Formats: sequence, structure tokens, C-alpha cells
Amino acid sequence: MSLIEHIIRPDVRALSAYHVQDAQGFVKLDAMENPYTLPPALLAELGQQLADVAMNRYPVPSYTSLKQKICATQSVPAGFDLVLGNGSDELIAILSIACAKPGAKVLAPLPGFVMYAMSARLAGMEFIGVDLQADFSLDLPAMLAAIALHRPAITYLAYPNNPTGGLFDPADMIEIIRAVGDTGVVVVDEAYQPFAQTSFLPRLAEFPNLVVMRTFSKLGLAGIRLGYMSASPALLHEFDKVRPPYNVNVLTQTAAEFVLRHTDILDQQAALLRAERSRMRAALAQLAGVEVFDSAANFLLLRVPDVDRVFARLLEHKVLVKNVGKMHALLRNCLRITVSTPEENSLFFDAFVASLAS
Repeated sequence: MSLIEHIIRPDVRALSAYHVQDAQGFVKLDAMENPYTLPPALLAELGQQLADVAMNRYPVPSYTSLKQKICATQSVPAGFDLVLGNGSDELIAILSIACAKPGAKVLAPLPGFVMYAMSARLAGMEFIGVDLQADFSLDLPAMLAAIALHRPAITYLAYPNNPTGGLFDPADMIEIIRAVGDTGVVVVDEAYQPFAQTSFLPRLAEFPNLVVMRTFSKLGLAGIRLGYMSASPALLHEFDKVRPPYNVNVLTQTAAEFVLRHTDILDQQAALLRAERSRMRAALAQLAGVEVFDSAANFLLLRVPDVDRVFARLLEHKVLVKNVGKMHALLRNCLRITVSTPEENSLFFDAFVASLAS
């Protein structure tokens, strides 16, 4: 038996590492990033502030100042605190570690964000997936049946959902939250909230088992890796126990606090992307053989006749999108395209039309 076989868990050896394609030289439309940066004057001001950061010192682990600024600018209800994470991925890991009692299970609709299942399994929890309906809406009877059977410790509902882009029916989500009750938490993942303009944050006080999670990645700050979640004080107290003490670095903290003083710019950028989303959806819907799904996120899901051929042709045109056709049966022949600037969207559209014809 080899060293690896002796020391590495069999389930870890069976996994594939999370793959990120090299995008150098491509129009990058595969990762739902905001294509806009801050104005030059603000970038210069931010650079000066970053230069003054004491990088030789650990962060203050309470992050009180940053959390206060997030609460004030992101409409966190009064009386609710936050747990911060190194992006949403760390928050998901924190939830998994905190809830991984023997036999505990995680439940989520499929197709959905792959890290829900991966994090659950790495924490030793069983993952239960419940297929969406053909129109990518929740299969409420199936979800309720799975909750009754498995009593999941964590149920994830992405709002909007990735990779489908749609918003689940809020009434269905509330029924799921109530069905889970006091045997588990329901995590509403609002990573794409700036493009959906709807939220469960105001409903935190109604449901003691509700957790709302967000990230700054889609707001134009993907590179600083910052996420946050809010829930009842009792839940946050327990989640915070498994958070690494210095998980948000001083450069991230300084950059986030600076940008939160200029949320009007982030709001303007989100509005531009919402307008481009509508324009692109209308243009793509006119193409023969292309099905475009409704989206409340900063990406569009398309179904094409031969996804592998179209994807390969787009690569030849130096346009990188996400081929999700093999992720789930419901996504057969589907591509996910990030909505970007008008110029990059036009480059994609022209390459896409050419790829369909070739």
C-alpha cells in the first residue's frame, strides 16, 4: 500500500480538484465576475490606503468595523450580526463543520452550486440532491418529502440559483423553511442579489432557522475573497466558534471598507449589467435553435443544438464561457454565459452566431 493510500481518505482520493480554466488571452465570460473596476481616482486613493496597512500585524479577529459597515450598507436588519468568510466557500465549509454531527445530512436542489455537495462530503456528511423541475423551478413535493425522510441539518436554497439563473418561488421557500423547522438550518445563498434586487434578509427575524449568505465577488470584488452570513445570534455564536481567527486578511478588510464608502458606484455597475442582461437575452432569443432561460443573476443559461461543438468553436474565437452540459441531465446542451460590458457581450454574440453556423 502506498503512502497516499495509507494517509488520504478514500473519498478524497476519488475526488477531482475544482478546475478553473486558464483564461489568459480570452474574453472571460465563465466565472460571473463584474467586468468593471473602480474609477482611476478611487483606485489611486485605494492604493494609498492599502500601502498604509500594517501587513506585519494580524487582523483584529472581531472585524467589528468591517461588519458594521456591511450591516449599514447592505440592509442587514437591526439586531443581527455577521460571520465573515474568505468568500462564500469558507462560509459553506464553516456551516458544514459546525453541523457535521454523526449521520447529519445536507440537502439542496439540483442542478446547483457544486460546493454545497463537495463541502458536505469533505465534512463527512451525506449529500441529498433533489432534482428541479424541467423549467428549473423547485419540485416542492419532492423537497418536502426529502426533508421529511432525511431531516437534513442544512438545506441550501440559492436565490437566484446557479447555474440556472432563476429565482425560486418565495412561497415555496418559506414552506421549506417551515418544514425544516428546528431540526436544521435553511441557508438562502444570495450571491447574485445585486442583480436580483430581492432578498430574504428582511425575514431573518421571522425564522430562527434561517441563514442568509452573500458574497462581494459578484459586486466587482471577486479578487479580495469576502463573504458574509447573517442569522439569529444563537446560530452565529456557534458558527463563529469554527471560523479561523484571522480568516479575513488586512488587505481585504481595508479594500472592502473603502469600497463600501462608494456603494453608489457598485449600484451603478449592477444596473448596467442588468440592462445588458436584458439586451443580450432579447438578442439571443431571436436566434434559431437557441433557448434562453430567464435569469435574475449576472449570467444567462442557453441551450443549443450541440453544446460541445459550439463551446469548441467559441474557444477558437478566444471566448471562454462555461459548458455545463454534463453537470446534470436537466442541463443537457447548455452553456452559461457571464453578462459583461457591451463590448465584450458583442464579441461573444458575434462569435456565438459564427459558432452556430460553422
